[in-house]
Amino acid sequence: MPRISHGVVMIAALLATGCSSGIGAASSAPSPRASAVSPVASRPSPSPSLSPSARPSGSLAERTLAAMSLRDKVAQLFTIVVWGQKVGAASKENEARYGVATPAQVVEKFRPGGVILFDWAGNVSGASQVAALTTGLREAAARSGEAPLLIGVDQENGLVSRLKSLVTKFPGASEIGETGRTANARDVARATGEELRDLGISLDFAPVADVNINPRNPVIGPRAYGSDPGKVAAMVGAAVDGFHAAGVASVAKHFPGHGDTSVDSHTGLPVITHSKTQWRKLDAPPFRAAIAHDVDAIMSAHVVMPKLDPSGDPATLSHRILTGLLREELGFDGVISTDALDMAGVRKKYGDAEVAVRAVLAGADMLLMPPNLPKAYDAVLGAVKSGRISERRIDESVLRILRLKDKRGVFGPIRTDPGALRSAAHRKVAERVFAAVR
Repeated sequence: MPRISHGVVMIAALLATGCSSGIGAASSAPSPRASAVSPVASRPSPSPSLSPSARPSGSLAERTLAAMSLRDKVAQLFTIVVWGQKVGAASKENEARYGVATPAQVVEKFRPGGVILFDWAGNVSGASQVAALTTGLREAAARSGEAPLLIGVDQENGLVSRLKSLVTKFPGASEIGETGRTANARDVARATGEELRDLGISLDFAPVADVNINPRNPVIGPRAYGSDPGKVAAMVGAAVDGFHAAGVASVAKHFPGHGDTSVDSHTGLPVITHSKTQWRKLDAPPFRAAIAHDVDAIMSAHVVMPKLDPSGDPATLSHRILTGLLREELGFDGVISTDALDMAGVRKKYGDAEVAVRAVLAGADMLLMPPNLPKAYDAVLGAVKSGRISERRIDESVLRILRLKDKRGVFGPIRTDPGALRSAAHRKVAERVFAAVR
C-alpha cells in the first residue's frame, strides 16, 4: 500500500511505571492545573539579542533555533504525555494536568519538543487511530510554533511493547541475544522502525544497552541482550543500525548502566558500587558501541554510582556522569534524554521543579515526562532568566534536538501508512528469529 501523504509540510519549526523505559502507568495524582502558571502559548517575539550559538547559519536546525523565543526554546526541552485516542477529544487528565482538554490544545498551548505515546494514556487502540493521532499532533505543532513535534514510543519488543496489539510480534532483546547473531538484532530493529514510521512515530526509546549482570534485577532482566558486555555491545550497535535503516531515531538506555541493580528505579533509588574501572569494563561497552554507530540519543538512569559521583545524586542529575563521562570521556554529542521524571528514583532528594533544573545543569537535553509540566517549565525558564542556566546552554540542547528532528525527517511532510503493518516480510523476520532462539 502506498504511503498516505497528509499534505502538511513542517517548516522551520520529541519508558516500567510512568517511565519511557518501563512497564505500567503514570502517577495517578494529577499535577496542579496548568492555568495556575503562565502558559507558553502567548508567543512573544524572538529575543532581539540571540546568543552566539543561536545566530542564523546554513542548517535548517540553526535557522529554526535563531527564530525561536526563549520561552519556546525552553519548551522544546520537554517531551510529555497527552491523554486520549483522538487529537480533538477532551480528557479530564489533560484538563487536570495542563488546563486544556484535548491533545491538540496541549500541544498548541505548551509547544513541547515531543510527545511520547502510551497505551495506559489511551493513545493506542488501532493502527489507523494512532496514525491519525500522530498526524493531528504534528499539525497542531505546525500551527503553533517554529519547530516540528517529535513523536516517540517505548517499543523495545518483548516485555515492553506499547504497540503490541498493532504491530508484528518480535522477540525481546534477551531472546535475540540468545541467537548469537547480530543480524537478528539489526533486522528486528529495522522492521520495528518501519512499522513505527508507518504510524507516524519518529523515535523509539530502544535499544536497551544495559548489561544484565544481576540475576535479581527487577526492572531490566530480559529487556537486556544479555550479561556479557562485548556481546551486548555488538547487539546494541546492530540494533542502532537497524533503526537508522528504517529512518527512525534510536535511544540507547539507561546510562551509565542499570544492569547491576536489585532496586527498581520506578519505586526507589538504586545504588551501584562499580568502580570507574569496573564501569568501563562492564557497563560502558554497549554505550561506546551505540555512539560508534551514531545513535541519536542516550537516556540517563535514575541510579546512584557513588564511585563515579560521590554526591549521592542519581546519574540523571549528575554533571560528572552526563557531562564528564558521557560527553567528555565517551565523546557523545547527540541528545541526552532523562528517563521519566515522574519516577521515584529521581524525586527522592529534590522537588519536581528543582529536578528539571538540575537535569539541564547536569547535561540533559530532553526532559522526559515531568510530573508537573507547568512547574518544571517555569523552573527552567526562571533559572535561565536568573542566570543560573545560561541561554547558551539552552541553545546547545535545543540545537541537538532540532538536528535530530532534521536528520530523521521530522521537518518533512507528514506521511503514514497504517495498512502496511504486520507485512509478510516482517512476519518472516519474526519467524526466523524466534526459530533461532536457543
